[in-house]
Amino acid sequence: MSDKLLNIKDLTIQYTTEDGVVKAVNGINLDLKEGETLGLVGETGAGKTTTALGMMRLIPNPPGKIMGGSIEFEGRDLLSLSEDDMRGIRGNKISMIFQDPMTSLNPVLSVGEQISEVILIHQDINVETAIEKAKEMLELVGIPGARYNDYPHQFSGGMKQRVVIAIALACNPKLLIADEPTTALDVTIQAQVLDLMNNLKEKFKTAMLMITHDLGVVAQVCDKVAIMYGGEIIEYGKIEDIFESTKHPYTMGLFGSIPSLDSDVTRLSPIKGSMPDPTNLPSGCAFHPRCDKARNICSSRVPKHTNIDGHRIKCLMFEEDVKQEWI
Repeated sequence: MSDKLLNIKDLTIQYTTEDGVVKAVNGINLDLKEGETLGLVGETGAGKTTTALGMMRLIPNPPGKIMGGSIEFEGRDLLSLSEDDMRGIRGNKISMIFQDPMTSLNPVLSVGEQISEVILIHQDINVETAIEKAKEMLELVGIPGARYNDYPHQFSGGMKQRVVIAIALACNPKLLIADEPTTALDVTIQAQVLDLMNNLKEKFKTAMLMITHDLGVVAQVCDKVAIMYGGEIIEYGKIEDIFESTKHPYTMGLFGSIPSLDSDVTRLSPIKGSMPDPTNLPSGCAFHPRCDKARNICSSRVPKHTNIDGHRIKCLMFEEDVKQEWI
């Protein structure tokens, strides 16, 4: 038996639209062990949320479709399961915290009802027990159980996010997918929510996929990092490898865009240009039109994954037969 809780191989997801085929996720590979946290980082449009929705089998079809690959969870390929089997996994063994708590909660149901509903669907218990457990979950995320009958509009943004976390953790899932859970929150509340998620992760021994564009969040909560660009994983490794031994020019660009307390600079160094159009991705390396280190070969040859210094990089600079181009 593998020690991997989650193992994604060659996952490819596309959307067919009037403007063309959107190549949202292009053959990515990821794995996650029990209790481990993986940060999935990249700019808006990189394919992070589509990857998460693919794992949950929530890609809207049409226009979206999982074109190939496998998503093994506890040794079972989620893509081969029936919809009924998948419903038994969603919210139970795999839960997801969506980006915006404002739109994640049903405005006409009390927050307690929304938590107890998840418990009743997946656990063989009566209504009274589910209500008590829902109140315990509210207490666990720092909200008084007495607020069981309150409605979402009676809570602040940070409190709503806590409710969403309580719903996600109500059935003690093995894997929690957090899709930019702090984007809509101010910095103080963001820190509180991250601390809360860290504590609950330790308490329940839950593995977590943290989707974010904030490398500060990654440094605070993650064990491993996958950098995503143009629907591909371009750098992947342990957090210390990525932060202390950055290799890919795109990852270097992300770090160059962050203010540092250690260096005295007058201007930051943002990555030039914009994310590529997923309906018309560049030939060769998808990042080459924006890369300061690009050579002619980058526009014609697709890079392969190279293992170096403990992590995986998708860049021609590190491929033995062509790396002399950069010498």
